[in-house]
Amino acid sequence: MAQAFFGGVHPNDMKAATNEKAIEQLQAPAQVVIPMSMHFGAPCTPTVSKGDYVKLGQKIGEFKGLGAPIHASVSGTVAAVEPRPYSMGGKVMSVVIDNDFKDDLSEEVHAPADPDALSVEEMVEMVKQAGIVGMGGATFPTHTKISSGIGKVDTVIINGAECEPYITGDHRAMLERPAEIIGGCCYLAKMFGVSKVVIGVEDNKKNGIEALNKVIAEQKAPVVVESLRCRYPQGGEKQLCQAITGKQVPPGGLPANIGCAVFNINTTIAIYHAIKDGMPVVRKVVTVSGSGVVEPKNLECPIGTPVSLLFDACGGLKDETFKLIAGGPMMGMAQASADFPVAKGTGAVLAFAANENKVSEDPTCIRCGRCVEACPMHLEPLYLYLYVQKNRIEDLEAAHVMDCIECGACSYICPGRLHLTHSFKVGKQKVKEAAAKAKAAAEAAKAAEEAKKEA
Repeated sequence: MAQAFFGGVHPNDMKAATNEKAIEQLQAPAQVVIPMSMHFGAPCTPTVSKGDYVKLGQKIGEFKGLGAPIHASVSGTVAAVEPRPYSMGGKVMSVVIDNDFKDDLSEEVHAPADPDALSVEEMVEMVKQAGIVGMGGATFPTHTKISSGIGKVDTVIINGAECEPYITGDHRAMLERPAEIIGGCCYLAKMFGVSKVVIGVEDNKKNGIEALNKVIAEQKAPVVVESLRCRYPQGGEKQLCQAITGKQVPPGGLPANIGCAVFNINTTIAIYHAIKDGMPVVRKVVTVSGSGVVEPKNLECPIGTPVSLLFDACGGLKDETFKLIAGGPMMGMAQASADFPVAKGTGAVLAFAANENKVSEDPTCIRCGRCVEACPMHLEPLYLYLYVQKNRIEDLEAAHVMDCIECGACSYICPGRLHLTHSFKVGKQKVKEAAAKAKAAAEAAKAAEEAKKEA
């Protein structure tokens, strides 16, 4: 039975503009720009060079350590391998491909003879080679989450909460691709060795719940759909675990610490296609919405498609548009322009034109404590904000700033309009830099001590 999680807020979901819009296939662009950093971990190393011919689904980026490979989303000629702008700010090494519009499928892509006969190890390897990551935005490599959880996880949860305002791609996938979702769930059940998989869906998507339950009944699949009361940020994996199981992930811990593993709806679909068809991640469903968009839509496009083309496919932007965001309004990042490509974790691109900017020129904390009530991680945002302003790094770390999930609930609820979430991002970076500096100093001192002994 669904439980309550601590904190959270209930913003207007703003989904009406696209929740009844079927996913449209966007015509592939003349050129794609594929970033080599679309996962949690170090960027991939390009395995192709300018002038090379690549095929659809061919591996063009290889990873070392924690990561996932990257594949060509179209066939054509590599026009450049160079740094290009991307949604996380700055530039990242990217492979630019001139599309020949032939969609020649790579020989690397081949379906297994009998997907149901595959061993767990073979399925995990196929997920790895498909370059699947958390496609809800976290982009953690899926094969690592699976392999590290086998034998430890007893509850597999599919995240269908989609609690962030405006975004409707997962909802549409439930309505249009329920068999693929359930198929992915069945593969996950086999890999983890669990008797059932639980899909958590907020109750503002009742038709999505019905579509999933219909397929489950037809296939007699080991899947259960759990209806959840709407509350943001229920889509956070720690909050979803608590909502489904009643267990809380310990501070600094992961869902695996309480026997859970959480996967996004579109990640589950990608797992289905990787194991059944051998197809890597080369396309992404993106919600294009906001008051600045002429005709909001849900679009599916090749990874590397310039976001400007998505806006064009929606009738363009209104003249009074003042802000672009990659992601949702709560956790997304503002963009200087639409000159960045769709990546594996791009769930939405939003444009705002109405009087929606609530930023205050003189943000002032009134000590109301509402941010403390709203924080789903049991943190005290008003103190964290003070520590960041005063550069009190040790206090920041002691107050568990690294546990902040940057959900934006505190910023949303703050009547003083403090830039809380932004401050915590800065604070977390300061803690990381201080830790790196301390580590370097310790290593230098150790090296000096050893040199003294040798002398």
